[in-house]
Amino acid sequence: MTEAERSYYDRRAPEYDDWYLGAGLFAQRDRPGWAEELAALKATIGSVSFNSILDVACGTGFLTQCLRGRVTGLDQSAAMLAIARTRVPLGAFVQGDALRLPFRSGQFAALVAAHFYGHLDETARQVFLSEARRVSDSILMIDAAAREDVAAEEHQQRVLSDGSRHVVYKRYFTPERLIAELGRGRTLHAGRWFVAVLA
Repeated sequence: MTEAERSYYDRRAPEYDDWYLGAGLFAQRDRPGWAEELAALKATIGSVSFNSILDVACGTGFLTQCLRGRVTGLDQSAAMLAIARTRVPLGAFVQGDALRLPFRSGQFAALVAAHFYGHLDETARQVFLSEARRVSDSILMIDAAAREDVAAEEHQQRVLSDGSRHVVYKRYFTPERLIAELGRGRTLHAGRWFVAVLA
């Protein structure tokens, strides 16, 4: 991750949950069915139970708090982790690189990656999937659903409340595409806004 990307996520941390909650800069966005689908996604995440879970790029812990099992959250952003620790007080949190996971092989029953995989270019995707398979037996991938009104792959300009502008690489998925990239799996959620696949 570049220094610019690190800065973006540190600066975004205080307002990151606004995207989920439809608050702040997202208050005026027209997202029909968003709240209902987010609730369904959270229920789906909560229905999957593993003894030990690594949540990669856990951010503020917004979805991490839904996980059932012994949870370790990893993120490169200290600001994100500070929020996640308050949200999931019984979790363990580690600042680190998702492409060089600081864990032993087979340490976790499952690895969760929510809204992270879709930001990786092809080279980084291969590295991440290799690391994910090394440290865990199963992978739960949650990301943005492919829609007719967005390109499958694009560079987005994102504006924060402080007026700063940042460019972020982003992909959108069908469950079938995620499963194909993972090499196996089954669909847990397929909606207008989110997809979730367990491999």
